[in-house]
Amino acid sequence: MKARARLLWPLLPALAQAAKPWRIWLVTYRGWTDVEQGFVEHFKSRGLAAEFTHRDIALDPARLPAVVAEIRAARPDLVHCWGSPVTLGVAGPWKGADPARHLVEVPIVFSLVASPVGARIVPSLASSGRKLTGVSHLPPVTAQLGLLSSYRAVRRIGALYSANEPNSRAVLDELALRAAARGIELISRPLSSDGAGKPLAASAPGLLAELQHAGAEWLYLPPDSFLTTQLKAVVLPAAEALRLPSLASTEQQVAAGALLGLVSRYRSVGQFAAYKAEQILREGRAPASLPIETLSRFALQLRMPLARRLKLLPPLSLVHHAELLEEDLDA
Repeated sequence: MKARARLLWPLLPALAQAAKPWRIWLVTYRGWTDVEQGFVEHFKSRGLAAEFTHRDIALDPARLPAVVAEIRAARPDLVHCWGSPVTLGVAGPWKGADPARHLVEVPIVFSLVASPVGARIVPSLASSGRKLTGVSHLPPVTAQLGLLSSYRAVRRIGALYSANEPNSRAVLDELALRAAARGIELISRPLSSDGAGKPLAASAPGLLAELQHAGAEWLYLPPDSFLTTQLKAVVLPAAEALRLPSLASTEQQVAAGALLGLVSRYRSVGQFAAYKAEQILREGRAPASLPIETLSRFALQLRMPLARRLKLLPPLSLVHHAELLEEDLDA
């Protein structure tokens, strides 16, 4: 099955531009999101003529070689990649990118990569050292731990992750280190995999029971693309049945039903990534000269119906600063 494609009509500025519209490809992991919407909106709001072509791999990195070949043949002005699996498949790791398999000649801007260094996409956040830059969406793990501790005292945190997503493992490694410094233990379990190495959502309920039996008081949701797609139907209902409150690391995880999250708004991430693309295309900046950055502000979101069901109402100090989500997903 071929990757789904969508060609968006050129965005026409208020005044006609003499210059030829920039050709930008958007490669996504699990469909069109607010990240891409924000990216496109930035060009439109700035009156910059651009033609966007979209390719989605529908959670299957095996589709990326064909997408890379298509991009190479099209020779666009810039490529935007969503998430670590897509970015690694298109650009390759910073040390060992293969020109035969990866794009090395086209500027690339990534977004939704939680740990660019840990995922081996860049050697440092200061510079990629190549034709690539991007935006990370993950708040500092120290801030996330502080949020948990301000909700209630915690000694053990549980986490699930997909073994085939290096980004998730890198974030959990850092979380374990920072948590240990606070006297908190992180207990993590990988989802079971099939013969092809793809994670199995059906293993989540049993693993959650293991985490609870081991003493986990919270369920941490790492920025894991596959796990996020399974939250609403599988993971979060099982966690609620076990009375395990959940801390989200992304906006989509809160939208799927997590109790609490300190998150970057996806639309803002896309707009910031588009600003970097504009610096490359309009100002002629080298991608390697643009640091990898996060947003300067994050949103604190709290799902009150779930807090009531869990009998885990937040302290007023959090309520005063949070965006309270009153809708119940089951309503």
